Amino acid sequence: MNCDSVSGFKWIFKKYDEEYVKYLKNNHSLDEITSRLLAIRNIKKENIKNYIDPKIKNILPNPNVLIDMDKACLRIYDSIIKNEKIAIFGDYDVDGAASSALLGNYFKLIKQDYEVYIPDRQKEGYGPSINGFKKLIENNSKLILTVDCGTASFEPIEYANSKNIDVLILDHHQAELRLPNAHSIINPNRLDDSSNLNYLCASGVCYMFLISLNKLLREKKWFINKNVKEPNLIEFLDLVSLGTICDVVPLVGLNRAIVKQGLKILNNKKNIGLKSLLDICKIETKVSTYHMGFILGPRINAGGRVGKCNLGANLLLNIDSKKAFSIASQLDIFNKERQLLEKDLLDKALLKINDTIDPIIVLAGDNWHEGIIGIVASRIKDKFNKPTFIISIKNNVGKCSARSVPGYDVGSLILSAVQCNVLVKGGGHKMAGGFTIDENQIDNFKNYAIKKFKKSNKDLSNTRKVLIDSIISPSALNIDFYNKINYLSPFGAGNSEPKFMIENLRVINSQIVGEKHIKSILIGKDGSNLKTIAFNSTDSEISAYLLQKNKKTFNISGKLNLNEWRGKKNVEFIIDDISVNKDNKNTVPSSIG
Repeated sequence: MNCDSVSGFKWIFKKYDEEYVKYLKNNHSLDEITSRLLAIRNIKKENIKNYIDPKIKNILPNPNVLIDMDKACLRIYDSIIKNEKIAIFGDYDVDGAASSALLGNYFKLIKQDYEVYIPDRQKEGYGPSINGFKKLIENNSKLILTVDCGTASFEPIEYANSKNIDVLILDHHQAELRLPNAHSIINPNRLDDSSNLNYLCASGVCYMFLISLNKLLREKKWFINKNVKEPNLIEFLDLVSLGTICDVVPLVGLNRAIVKQGLKILNNKKNIGLKSLLDICKIETKVSTYHMGFILGPRINAGGRVGKCNLGANLLLNIDSKKAFSIASQLDIFNKERQLLEKDLLDKALLKINDTIDPIIVLAGDNWHEGIIGIVASRIKDKFNKPTFIISIKNNVGKCSARSVPGYDVGSLILSAVQCNVLVKGGGHKMAGGFTIDENQIDNFKNYAIKKFKKSNKDLSNTRKVLIDSIISPSALNIDFYNKINYLSPFGAGNSEPKFMIENLRVINSQIVGEKHIKSILIGKDGSNLKTIAFNSTDSEISAYLLQKNKKTFNISGKLNLNEWRGKKNVEFIIDDISVNKDNKNTVPSSIG
């Protein structure tokens, strides 16, 4: 394509098989754009039905294919029979909060005594600790479930064993060959697990666990004997889909069905905590994956980032409406506080970047807010398109949050560095991770990471690109076309929202909204007007074009968005990037619309 991106990205049109497009149109009665988008995604013929209409009953495998599932359910069953108090030790992020609430709400329905414990991020750090387990044991817990954590928690689990307390791990983070001596470790990312469910987040693993446990209780006639109504696990899918979207795991296979069904449950607003948060955020339209990932998720996360780590789980535990509204209000305030802290720390971190030659970015600072460093790592990663490690140093000890780019596995790097004694402890998955490091080892870690990167021969330069599904005309921005695109939802990691290009536009009117966003009305060569918005763009390269006074034309890339307000529906275009034509040659596919 012969044009220049003003943001430095390379625009690439996705390829597809034209014969496959014809097959889809002729055999599945699909229109041109839907067929083309399916062909681009290379959905196998035998999977088309499940992709278009994913249903859990058609996709769900036997939960007991996960290693230790039988063993774990039998141990829980024993605790239920004996009416032992069960502790749920969760993580403070959205997936951890959703997983904790998922189990807690289930135990509440079956009248099982339980306690949820979320560690303080700054005082206790990530994952189980001896002090945390000690508190639970002193509070009469006879069994501990760790959710979204625990796979690397050797010492705390040995402590629990010394007190004759069994620990059951429900996790999804990458595991070493050596595992802690827990009673059960259900983790599809165990090296010896062959379930092919390694794309699940912790909420998905916990849901599989509840399906297996529910089945066991039914087979044992426990519900009948105890006169307890069997929980309808479908109604838990709002929490599972929330964890799935916010942990940015691939929307493939079972995850796709979970989110598709979970959105329906979420829109029924049966979870009082989620309903309260939706009300606080004034979301009156149909809830989408966007709302979960960019509006609900950050607020549920906010408590853990500013020192109120248990608020997210407590909100989702289906408490009464008055308490739920109070917590939702606090989380909304904390999210605003988080945004201010994030801006301040991002400015400080950017000042430390003197050299962008290194293939990775490692930055450290004294007493940087541990609840914010993960977000800052993500922002810097996006800006420089490099794996980024942000380390907060306190009392000669560094706590790090890492974020990666596609093609570079930070989880594996961290585990490798732990095994080589470069790090004290750590873990994660392909796109994110964290670790603890002695301050005097930070330079060694940076050198170690760069050496490993170079040895892997990874070339991330070609990841700075915009992948475009098709060119469309301005007139395509209508409800009918939007519905055709949305037919392939839910969108997210592993099933990216279709991106489009619209050519030869110029600005009629633009205005800055919300300090950082630019709303515009553009006009095409055919005289069609379109409404657009470019988020967080006032300081970016594209602002010079959207806010220009001249009549120059340009191309835009981005995605469609349905804007609903007071019963009216309008389709607008979210601008991700702008390009300028070098010449008038048409070297791109034909447009639709």
